[in-house]
Amino acid sequence: MEQLTAVCFEDHKRRICVGYKDVTPNEFWVRGHMPGMPLMPGVIMCEAAAQLASYYTHRYGLMDGALIGFGGLEDVRFRGIVRPGDRLVIMAQLLKIRKQMLTCEFQGYTNQNRVCEGVLIGIPLPVEQLMSGSAALPGPEPSSGS
Repeated sequence: MEQLTAVCFEDHKRRICVGYKDVTPNEFWVRGHMPGMPLMPGVIMCEAAAQLASYYTHRYGLMDGALIGFGGLEDVRFRGIVRPGDRLVIMAQLLKIRKQMLTCEFQGYTNQNRVCEGVLIGIPLPVEQLMSGSAALPGPEPSSGS
């Protein structure tokens, strides 16, 4: 899990997991986002949260599948910036777990300031079928809209 440095807290009863990413000057995105002023892309913050949720789900055997992938993101907000040298602390709480989908609320902090938050949807990926090139990805049902 390249976007996580460590997992530092788990509460199985409340389905909460906390981990962090120590952001270094050697991250692949530093040179290009933004030139001369490196800022961690929001999508990488979301990926770190997804990796934390995936770790927790596998650790406790909460969903079938060898690999859990993105099914979607909802209500994501970015409220601050993350730079090389920062520690991005991520808290994830699993809200719903079904056979083919999980939802997880996440928040990210640097220096005690919230920098991101949202809800992610995870789906089990059929690894063997994907490797053979014969799989259609499962996913959440489309919403009816508001």
